[in-house]
Amino acid sequence: MSEKSKKKHKDRNAFLDYLGYLGIRVISAILFAMGVERSLRFACRLGGLMWKYYHRGRGRAIENLQNSFPDKDMLWIEQVGKKSFQHLVMLVVDIIFTTRLVRKDNWKQFSRYINTERPRWMMKEKKGMLLLTPHYGNFEIIGYLLGLFGFDIYSIARPIDNPFINKWLYDVREKRGQHIIDKRGATDILPQLVANGAVIGFIADQDAGKKGIFVDFFGRKASTYKSIGLLAITENLPLAVGVCRQEFGKFFFEIECGRVITPDEWADKDDPLRWLTQEFSTQMELLIRKDPTQYWWVHRRWKHRPKDEKASNEMNLSYKK
Repeated sequence: MSEKSKKKHKDRNAFLDYLGYLGIRVISAILFAMGVERSLRFACRLGGLMWKYYHRGRGRAIENLQNSFPDKDMLWIEQVGKKSFQHLVMLVVDIIFTTRLVRKDNWKQFSRYINTERPRWMMKEKKGMLLLTPHYGNFEIIGYLLGLFGFDIYSIARPIDNPFINKWLYDVREKRGQHIIDKRGATDILPQLVANGAVIGFIADQDAGKKGIFVDFFGRKASTYKSIGLLAITENLPLAVGVCRQEFGKFFFEIECGRVITPDEWADKDDPLRWLTQEFSTQMELLIRKDPTQYWWVHRRWKHRPKDEKASNEMNLSYKK
């Protein structure tokens, strides 16, 4: 842990953190009393209020949507952006209710599947595999369902700063067999896990900062972590790219695998890491485009810019002056 992280952890107020945790538990109890359908309707209304009053987030979402869909008018942009906020709040309700509602004997009542047969059989072979998904729909339930049916699934996540809420959330996510791994230090243990046949799940659209590999994503360069591609290449692992869409306002999900990428596909490439990173990013984009309302457009996906782009912008500014 870095000195900055240690200081941040040390400066937290345990009493306030616990109050925050109690608040979450009280809200959960209220939602349980309301039932899932009423809770989702409430979440939709709350998401609409966030869109109206969370000005900074709304502005970021509008900017990202305009850059990603330059052919769309403002009415479409605002409709998609508002629904994106509503889906974001509904995800919280989904997480709270999933362990209470979804079981081995009733999972078909809540989900349907598209193009998932091949990755399912590959996971059953227990030769190791990577599952990639973006910040889209209900990405949380994918790991839960795989754990529920006995797959050896590990999901990489960044811990929440509040330790009480973080423990509670981990307990919820791991209740049916899914394992959560702190992204800090995960690189050291992943090779052994996949060697034992485990499935590793990544949220693969995180901004990776200045040191990431920049690939095209919705027509712009986006910094992407090298670690996913490096793990696949060094350990000779296939990758499955998929999403979980929520039927708007309902506790029902459509899980789709867009593409399975296998080691033989990058074996002859001049730059296999760049090719693979671009390939899975393109597949995520194609899946998002099927229903862009469920993507986290408030997410700072394009925060960092490539050096050549920054240099070009600076030259243009100098020229204008």
